[in-house]
Amino acid sequence: MPKIEFSKDERALIVDRIKLYFNDELNQSIGQFDAGFLLDFFTEEIGPYYYNRGLIDAQAVIEEKMESISDALYEIEQPVKK
Repeated sequence: MPKIEFSKDERALIVDRIKLYFNDELNQSIGQFDAGFLLDFFTEEIGPYYYNRGLIDAQAVIEEKMESISDALYEIEQPVKK
């Protein structure tokens, strides 16, 4: 599995969201570094679960589309005499 990495802008946005969550939901203040460390933890420890779920969901979409393509090809198949 490739390492989950975020761009600098994405990381800053996520860290800000973590800080906002702690403030709004937990009534606690969390600093930039602590929020960054928490993001690192979730990325390394929890991220693979989300990544794998995304792959499973993508695979389901691809399989559905392939079935649709297979059906479309069957519909245009020409009859042959036996």
